[in-house]
Amino acid sequence: MITRQDLHQLQSLLKVPALSILLPTHRTSPDNKQDPIRVKNLVDEATERLATEFSWRELEPLLKRLETLVSEIDYPYTLDGLALYVSHDFAKLYYLPFAVPARVVIDQTFATRDLVYGMHRALRYWVLLLSQSSTRLLAGTAQILEEVHDRNFPIQMTGPGATTALPYEADSSYLDDRHRRFFQQVDRAFISYAKDDELPLIVGGVDRQISFFQEVSQYKPLIADTLTGNFDRATIHELTPQVWSIVQNLRETQRANALQELEHAVSAQKVVSTIEEVWRLAQEGRGKLLLFEKNYHVPAIVTEDGRLELVDQVGSMEVMDDAVDEIIEVVLAKGGSVAIMDDGALSIHQHIALILRY
Repeated sequence: MITRQDLHQLQSLLKVPALSILLPTHRTSPDNKQDPIRVKNLVDEATERLATEFSWRELEPLLKRLETLVSEIDYPYTLDGLALYVSHDFAKLYYLPFAVPARVVIDQTFATRDLVYGMHRALRYWVLLLSQSSTRLLAGTAQILEEVHDRNFPIQMTGPGATTALPYEADSSYLDDRHRRFFQQVDRAFISYAKDDELPLIVGGVDRQISFFQEVSQYKPLIADTLTGNFDRATIHELTPQVWSIVQNLRETQRANALQELEHAVSAQKVVSTIEEVWRLAQEGRGKLLLFEKNYHVPAIVTEDGRLELVDQVGSMEVMDDAVDEIIEVVLAKGGSVAIMDDGALSIHQHIALILRY
């Protein structure tokens, strides 16, 4: 699962040229047999476009990195999308659990809009299944659940009441305290996943275990919902429909909350709704929440005095393939947040709106 930390790294790299190649891929045969052909076609397109802007001597290191990166693609294990990012001193590919449109973007920064869009559209989240036998952590992106298997998870309770017998004089309060301490251990193990990426958390388990975890967890504010039951032996296939039902409700709630916040901001005159003004105030760090329609893409240039000017077509280094992508990156970098809305939801705001801090 691509993380916010990955996104921040990509957004922090400022290199010319920064090449981004994105495309939808397929998980199963025979559809995935077309994926290598699509990659080749996009690589050819990227090479041709770069050749119009740079000399072969300037391009050679980048193209070698691109060739190496393409050779590393493991096509039998691709997911729903693929993203390749290459500059003269950077090359990385991501298998994405969401589809992205096929695009070649050559710019001063990497194109992350589709990653941001996919991450928010799909509503990424964590699922923590509590059990003294084996507490499990799952990373969720839309309907896709991936179980975490590393040095932290799954995690098992050990000692009295778990792997050894309880002391003869122990009562129920002793065992309750042992469970609280174990779930504190679980909470500490979760820190490395949550500290840079505060996603919604769904907590599953029997009522008593959920209650103990809520008592001791520092992540209680992140808990979006709970799932009651014993999930020690539950498979991903069995868990998916239960979790997805919760996630769909959560996504609708978040979008409704964003629209309500927009309505309040309009009343308080703390919102701008043209992309030129959104650009200017985002650059000033005034963006609290950016709302935009999911298929709103606008090519533009930045004038000498820093203004955004829309253009009709892409094709040169001076033109940003998508100004919305750039605005997203600026808002996130300056501590704001984003909400991707359905097409038409922001029609009276010209498809984009920025709620201001002041």
